[in-house]
Amino acid sequence: MSNTAQSKAADRIAALLDDNSFVEIGSLVTARSTDFNLSDEKAPSDGVITGYGLIDDSLVYVYSQDASVLGGSIGEMHARKIARLYDLAMKMGAPVIGLLDSAGMRLQESTDALNAFGALYRKMALASGVIPQITAVLGNCGGGLAVAAGLSDFVFMEGSKAKLFVNSPNALAGNKEEDTASAQFQSEMSGLVDFVGTEEDILAQVRTLGSILPANNADEAPVTEAGDDLNRVCEGLEGAAGDTSILLSQISDGNLFCEVKAAAAKEMVTGFIKLNGTTVGAVANRTEVYNAEGEKEADFQPQLSAKGCEKAAKFVEFCDAFDIPVLTLTNATGFRADKHNEFRIAKAAARLTAALAEATVPKVNVIVGKAFGSAYTIMNSQALGADLTFAWEDAQIGMMDAKLAAGIMYDGKDADTLAAKAAEYAQLQQSVTAAAERGYVDTVIKAEDTRKMVIGAFEMLYTKAEERPDKKHGTV
Repeated sequence: MSNTAQSKAADRIAALLDDNSFVEIGSLVTARSTDFNLSDEKAPSDGVITGYGLIDDSLVYVYSQDASVLGGSIGEMHARKIARLYDLAMKMGAPVIGLLDSAGMRLQESTDALNAFGALYRKMALASGVIPQITAVLGNCGGGLAVAAGLSDFVFMEGSKAKLFVNSPNALAGNKEEDTASAQFQSEMSGLVDFVGTEEDILAQVRTLGSILPANNADEAPVTEAGDDLNRVCEGLEGAAGDTSILLSQISDGNLFCEVKAAAAKEMVTGFIKLNGTTVGAVANRTEVYNAEGEKEADFQPQLSAKGCEKAAKFVEFCDAFDIPVLTLTNATGFRADKHNEFRIAKAAARLTAALAEATVPKVNVIVGKAFGSAYTIMNSQALGADLTFAWEDAQIGMMDAKLAAGIMYDGKDADTLAAKAAEYAQLQQSVTAAAERGYVDTVIKAEDTRKMVIGAFEMLYTKAEERPDKKHGTV
């Protein structure tokens, strides 16, 4: 049990962890600096509670900043306490969860604070891909602390009062109205924040995510009882091909779908599902968004965007680092064509291409709609390294839409000729049968059989081992 007196920071830890499981480390640590009469200020635990405990009986390390102590400001010892926690977490191979609520760097400690926080950055960078790092922004998170959030794998943010920024909104040239520090901006526009909600919701979601992820890159993700028929037929699944977040929940054990970055780049879905009790990372194109009441909220063209590719690439990189299998659902005909997207799409698409090509985890692709051109290739095609490729019976696979292809090949011909050639092209070059005959699709399946087919595929791929060239890391 912790010796820390009750505070909001301590209450947050208690709400996050299993009952009576928290053990505090460094409760007597306080600031060393005496400049500007800092020694006259009482600073219990130097403004951050650190320790370890359990989530669903699994070990985690947690720190919680205490805004009632010097505003939760980050001084030398404050940062060193968190760095110490990382040392232990790396030795034990357990996640680190940070609950952020801080006024920023402690001015009275100047370079001592900066140096200690820089050392913490290094710990976080070295821990990346080794242990999961989860950050929940529950109050202020500004300046250098926002960089720490960016170094995390997943960022949660309280939706009404929390603030996350490098530069405050009123310091941005030309910005007069937009609250760039808000949860809405950081989740929808910047894409840094994965989950938004009330503080209670966030702590519950952190627990859910913690129960899905592996403790480290050498352990498997927790395997649970499926509690669901492995051969369950998903009637009407083709009706969810537009909103693939619904499709993923329908094929998952018990309809569990933990979506990541749901508010950003909604045309690309990323998140975790369970198949036969095993955690699987899912990436899917989306053309429709429906709310909980079944009402359509948005439509998208079946095209890849720069933001969508970046979102998917980061997610695939995480899954590969922690040995989590990847399922992709493909429905893409090309790239979004607008000036804003053109600034970044080539590099963003290259990053997604590299992420999928370099990933050595089991990879299964299901083509649920149209798969045309380079967009098809990038979305985990067989050529890129998908271990198994399935396609629904009505899927279309090819270079481009048949009418467009006919128009290019037979430019200037009459309408009847163009129609006939388009039909011929669709049959010879665009049908799922033509792709399967060439070996680019392993099995053509009924939509309703998707769940049992992907479960069987991942079971077959369980012992997959694949080598990559010896190198430090890619440079894409």
